[in-house]
Amino acid sequence: MRAYTPFSCGGFTCYLKYAASVEANSEHPIAKGIVSSSKEIFKVEEFRSIPGKGAEGKVDGKEVKVVSPGYLRENNITVDDERIDELSSQGKTVVFVIIDGELKGAIALADIIRPESKKAISMLKKMGIHCMMLTGDNKQVAKWVAEEIGLDEYFAEVLPHEKADKIKEVQSRGLIVAMTGDGVNDAPALAQADIGIAIGAGTDVAVETADIILVRSNPMDAVAIIGLARATYKKMIQNLAWATGYNAFAIPLAAGVLYNHGILLSPAIGAILMSLSTVIVAINAKFLGTK
Repeated sequence: MRAYTPFSCGGFTCYLKYAASVEANSEHPIAKGIVSSSKEIFKVEEFRSIPGKGAEGKVDGKEVKVVSPGYLRENNITVDDERIDELSSQGKTVVFVIIDGELKGAIALADIIRPESKKAISMLKKMGIHCMMLTGDNKQVAKWVAEEIGLDEYFAEVLPHEKADKIKEVQSRGLIVAMTGDGVNDAPALAQADIGIAIGAGTDVAVETADIILVRSNPMDAVAIIGLARATYKKMIQNLAWATGYNAFAIPLAAGVLYNHGILLSPAIGAILMSLSTVIVAINAKFLGTK
């Protein structure tokens, strides 16, 4: 995430420092974007995450909250500023800074879409995979990102406790779901999915919950995993077919089924024929790592 110039009713630089100080204790991508935009971080006391809504803490004795539009709606706080609507329409995420109970400013952030993300989605779709996104961002931001990288579907404004329910909803369509995530909030969804894929650099909870751990934070690795899984399954079928066909022929031959026709294999030859099946299957499996 990249933070854009914040605006407020005065002293925006100080408010940004307060917001960055609180967000320095959070692992959310939005938090990292805000922290990177400030050159100074203050000590924070009584930090607390507001699930799906933001974070809060005490900075220099002041109660500082960095919250989402959803938090404002829940607490009947209205914002009448055309710049907010303009930023939202541009696909930017807008969070608000509340100090000692007063709304002091807003910070707009924009997703920096990695070049490999679009390529990864394109490759997944070629593999026949329906690509979806679960996000807590508003619908305008979600729509913009979905269109930029070519997603088939997206779920916006999803609260942390709702992610697992969304996975269940997709599964109810009869689809097999693989979920990729890295945060604490993703853990229930990773557990609910048929296959949970966590980023190795993510939180411990997500890593412990997932079935597969990606060493790098690269969407192309998810594509590689699916490709490897399909290639492995193909090799398994090939080996099963070969072993079944070979043994259906070799076992009766070694047992002397052609004895009446003058063909009788010695035990040594029979043992060699049976071993040959294992060798061929092993060699075929070995080619998986060379493609």
